[in-house]
Order: sequence, then C-alpha cells, then structure tokens
Amino acid sequence: MVLEYIKQPWKTLYLAYHVPATLCVLPVWTVIYALPIFRPQPGWSWGHAIRIALCRRLNTISFSVGGITPLPDHHAIVSSKEAQGIWIDGAPELITADLKLWTAISKVESTRIPGYWFGKNGIVPEPKTPVQPGEKVFLFLHGGGYTALSAHPRSLTSVIPRCLIELSSTVPHALAVEYRLSSTHPLPVRHPFPTALLDALAGYNYLVNVAGYHPSNIIVVGDSAGVENKGVTDVRLPGPPGGLILLAPWTDLSDSHDIPGSSSFNNTGDIIDDITDKVGLTYYSKRAFLGPYGLGMAATNRYISPASLDPLANTRFTGFPRTFIQAGGAERLLDQMRTLRDKMVADMGEDNVTYYEAPEAIHDYLAFPWHPACPPTLEAIQKWLS
Repeated sequence: MVLEYIKQPWKTLYLAYHVPATLCVLPVWTVIYALPIFRPQPGWSWGHAIRIALCRRLNTISFSVGGITPLPDHHAIVSSKEAQGIWIDGAPELITADLKLWTAISKVESTRIPGYWFGKNGIVPEPKTPVQPGEKVFLFLHGGGYTALSAHPRSLTSVIPRCLIELSSTVPHALAVEYRLSSTHPLPVRHPFPTALLDALAGYNYLVNVAGYHPSNIIVVGDSAGVENKGVTDVRLPGPPGGLILLAPWTDLSDSHDIPGSSSFNNTGDIIDDITDKVGLTYYSKRAFLGPYGLGMAATNRYISPASLDPLANTRFTGFPRTFIQAGGAERLLDQMRTLRDKMVADMGEDNVTYYEAPEAIHDYLAFPWHPACPPTLEAIQKWLS
C-alpha cells in the first residue's frame, strides 16, 4: 500500500530488501523480454521493456515509503545551479464565487510559496524585469497526483520545462510553481482542493504583476495532475493566458471512465498507471486532494473532473485559449483525455485544439528523455508554438 512503510525502522528495512531484490530480478527481465510475446506492448523493443519494468519497480518502492530521497516542498527555497528560486506571494484578490466558498470549506488560504525559474541554455534562469514586449513564458505545474514530486530541478518532471524552453526563441523561460501538496492518513491531513489551484493562481499573478508578462504571452503547462479547469466565473484573472499545454492530464478523478473495455482496464503496461492499484496510489491521491468533500464531488465538479462523463457534470470550454493535449496510447488515462479533447473541440473548434497521441507510449513519458516518443512529441509542440 502507498506510504505503508513510511515510518522508521520499517522504511529502512523495506528499502534494504527491495533495492537489492530489484537488482537480482534484472537478469530475469532480460531473459523474459527477449521474447516479444512477453513484452507489455508489441511495439516495444527489448531494452525499452526492461527500462519500463525497472521504472515500475522503483516507483512501487518509492510510493510505498513516501519517496526514496526527500524532495524540496513549499516550506523553503532550495538552491540549485539549474534554476533560480524565488518567493511568490499569495493572490487572494483573484478568488471569487464558488472558489471562494470551496476555500472556506477546506479551510485553506492563498499564501506565499516558492517558485523556480528555468532559463534557456546559455541565459540566466530568471528573466530581467520588466520583460521585453512580446516575450512569452511557460507557467509550469508539475504532476504527481497532487500528492508527490516537486517544482525543484531535482524532481523527475523538471526535465519537461527544461525541454520546452529549448523549443522556441520566443519562450526562453519557464516558472515552475511549488504548489502545496495534498496529504491524508497516514500523513497529516493537509492542503486539499482548492489549495493547488490557489497556488497556481499565485504563480500566474506573479508573472503578470511582478515579472511584467502580458497574460496573452503566458502558456500554462501541466503534466499529469498539474492543470485544473479554470472556470472564468470563479477566478478574477488579470487576463486569460495565451495557451495551454496539457501533458497526459488527469482530468477525471471520478470513476465515470472506469467501464469494461476502457483504457482504465485494458492499458496495463504503464510505469505509473499499472502500479496504482497495487499500492493504492490513485485512491490515496483522490482522498487527499478531495479532503472534506469526499469522492462523490469528483464526478460533477468542473475544476476537479472537467472530462467527467457524469450527466450532472457541466463543464464548458467556450473562450478557452488554444490548447495542445498530449496522450500516451498505453496509459490508463487515455479515454478521459480523448473525452477532454472532444469536449474542447465541441466548444472551441478543431482549429483551437491540437491533440497528439503517441502509440504504445506510457503516462507522462516526456519526463523520461530516453523514451522514443519524446523527440516527435517535442517536435509537435514546437510546431504548435510557432
């Protein structure tokens, strides 16, 4: 189970057994995957199948102990050669309507959090202010089920903003927001919805009112759980962003897509998705994120599950900025991402929604530079940016 061995001495004992055991099983994988019939996806190479198996094993270990090595969080800025840390003040003035009510129910508030600037190779990470007219920027919201990982360069997903800023000379910087992570038993119950959204808004406000970017020059990027639907009636934005890049977005926290024959059941070769049932990660993340609202709210809330198939769900995308959606053909979230695509196209038109699906690719594969789908996907994003 997730976090089952988080306390000492059980964490040390668990790691002392499972890390060496992983090394012992490597030769077994090399033999098994020599035969294509035993590889999770028919198009995977022998080496690719072994890498996926190793990553799945390490992720299982990490989820069971709450992380093999600690990552920075919202409490402090941790210095790094790859990025420049800054403090981002809260923006309570942007909260209104339903979002204000949900904030009161969850007993959370907008507060100061860290952020990390990434700069294109050869330039300083933090842009000079005020920025040049027309200069664009990525606002990056990392994945991790709202309960794990970090905006810091040491985190697995930091490779994504570092790759994106190399794609276009017009977008030389990315600001990664260290939003507060949700948690629940056996950890303290903290930071449920809409905490992550409040912190994302603070990052957006910083880019506009401190760094000096025009809203139309901000491209919001989220991988996995890093982006939420933003209802314009509930957020007093200084202006809409110029674009959205949704990388393997988790857009339905309900069970509306969990039906026989769906990707939820059929796609079992993924690094992340295939182990979530084994360690209970998905259920833990839902409980932690939904907090006082319970699992029932996931089916109809447009912020939490914009791709929900529930008939009571009322998510509309009219007026949203142009959007790029990336999906992996082997991941369990595939069907809900296709639903999101269809809903956005219906409201925004095909010209404003670009959908890229990599055949037989795993969840959030852009976080793994060795994955064969990375180069063509980055090329597609580069074309979308131009």
